Amino acid sequence: MNIDSIKNGIVIDHITAGQGMRIYNLLGLDSLDCSVALIKNVSSRKMGKKDIIKIDSDFDVDTDILGYVDPDVTVNIIKDGKTVEKKSIALPEKLTGVLTCKNPRCISATEQELPQIFKLTDRARRIYRCIYCETKAK
Repeated sequence: MNIDSIKNGIVIDHITAGQGMRIYNLLGLDSLDCSVALIKNVSSRKMGKKDIIKIDSDFDVDTDILGYVDPDVTVNIIKDGKTVEKKSIALPEKLTGVLTCKNPRCISATEQELPQIFKLTDRARRIYRCIYCETKAK
């Protein structure tokens, strides 16, 4: 299988195998008006298997979403067919508008204008909790 290289855009690399579609959906890549390639289960010496997403356009990637789903991904910025920047992603301390609180009594469930905000409470186990009611994110 051949996937063309991109001239200007973004490559999200080192995605844990099976997480590519989740990232694709959370970033809303289906609504882009450019070529987007999701390559699943690519052989990798370092990881065994991995997913890759190639976006053939300048796109403001939400690094909080990437860090939440898979903090080991890298984002490569491509200009004129060459990698000009390589970003490593980390677990975000705070997530806004990514998760929804599952507690029906939480103020964020009744007050629609309140943003859904979760804070990282346990880095080792990747646990996020709602800032309003402390409910653990699923």
